[in-house]
Amino acid sequence: MAGTIENREFRRACARFATGITIATVTAADGAPHGFTANSFTSVSVEPPIVLICIDHKANVITHFNAANAFAINVLATSQDQLSNRFAERGQDRFDGVEWSAGDNGAPILRGAIAHFECTIESRIPAGDHTILLGRVTAAGYVENGQPLVYFASRYHRLGTGL
Repeated sequence: MAGTIENREFRRACARFATGITIATVTAADGAPHGFTANSFTSVSVEPPIVLICIDHKANVITHFNAANAFAINVLATSQDQLSNRFAERGQDRFDGVEWSAGDNGAPILRGAIAHFECTIESRIPAGDHTILLGRVTAAGYVENGQPLVYFASRYHRLGTGL
């Protein structure tokens, strides 16, 4: 059929776009922390401050994000590749042994992240096999000299010296 692309080719082409790595977090109604690795993150608006993440409909954590009124985005540092892997895997307590503190909105802020954004849910938009979650940023923080963990061609990278 004209105008379609195979999933494999689509994924390979997308892998040629370098992205930062984040962990999106939320606190469930019972107080338990939940989160997942996301490289689908971007700022949408400055006034008001809005960001977005995308969540796969098959992700175990989607029920917690759908039930929540707030979430956080944690931008990972170069030293946090193992944390990224941990939050990308299924079937384990992702927060076991992970240092974090509750943000103003209650969502987990991960220790060592180079930036974080605390958000209230602005809207949820179904899009194919994912949900786009728009969040209004109510608080943010960052470290001045942090270096981001970067993902390109299906591998982690560190930034060079720049141009």
